Amino acid sequence: MITRRDLCVALVSISITAAGIALAQSAVKPVLHSSVFNWADLKATATKTGERRAVFDSATPGLANLECHITTISAGEVPHAPHRHAAEEVIVVKEGSLEALQGDKTNFVGAGGIIFEASNEFHGFRNPGPGRATYYVFKILARDGETAK
Repeated sequence: MITRRDLCVALVSISITAAGIALAQSAVKPVLHSSVFNWADLKATATKTGERRAVFDSATPGLANLECHITTISAGEVPHAPHRHAAEEVIVVKEGSLEALQGDKTNFVGAGGIIFEASNEFHGFRNPGPGRATYYVFKILARDGETAK
C-alpha cells in the first residue's frame, strides 16, 4: 500500500527533477561554430534611436560567450547611457561617425575606425551627426574565472 510519506517523496522527487530539466534547458545555448551571416538575412528591429540587427549570441569552443549585433543610430542620439560590464567589446564603425566616451575622455571615430572597450571600464557612444551611424559590436566574455574583475 502507498503511504502518504511515499506520495510526498515522489512529488518532491518529480518537482526537483522537473525544475532541474527546465533550468538546464533554459541555460544551455548551442555552441557557435564556423558560420556565415549575410547582411540581407539580418532582420532590423526598430529602436527609439534607430535600429538594431542581432547577429549571434552564444558560447564558442573557446569563449563563455561571443555576441555580435549591429546598431544604427540617428544623428545626435546615444544607444544607451554610458556603462561598464565584464565583457570586452570591439566596435567597428561601418558608416557615419561616433564619439566614443572611455572613462573621462571622448574620442572621435569615423567610418572604418575600431574601438576597444576593456572589461569593466566605463564607456558610451554618441552619434555627432550629421547622418546616421552604423557600427558592429562584438562582445567577448572569457570562460568562467578568466574575466577581468
